[in-house]
Amino acid sequence: MASTESLIRSYYEAFNAGDVDGMLALLTEDVAHDINQGGREYGIPAFRAFMDRMNAHYREELRDMVVMTEPGGSRAAAEFIVHGTYLTTDEGLPEARGQRYILPAGAFFEIRGGRIARVSNFYNLADWMRQVGD
Repeated sequence: MASTESLIRSYYEAFNAGDVDGMLALLTEDVAHDINQGGREYGIPAFRAFMDRMNAHYREELRDMVVMTEPGGSRAAAEFIVHGTYLTTDEGLPEARGQRYILPAGAFFEIRGGRIARVSNFYNLADWMRQVGD
């Protein structure tokens, strides 16, 4: 259980540091990534492409992290507050003008072989739209 919590915290420490390679090193090759209100993508190349797109449009720091694990360490959840800046307009979303946002969010994880095999992210898109919209 402690190693699972450490794994999740390391993942988010890499995220906050902007270290995409560090994040990817913690994933299984066939990682499943559930995008908030979107589809499921598989594999490290798809995850890297997602992170590259996100980093082009948003600068985010996750704060007030709480990590919960099940006793066997095969599943975990994290809750946190996203402090972000909308840098450049993302397709289909409002125009970016450097808007700042603060958004509660969370994620669920499956762990396999000491690595993250699934990441499912959740936040309130309507709340984000309200904060960055015109």
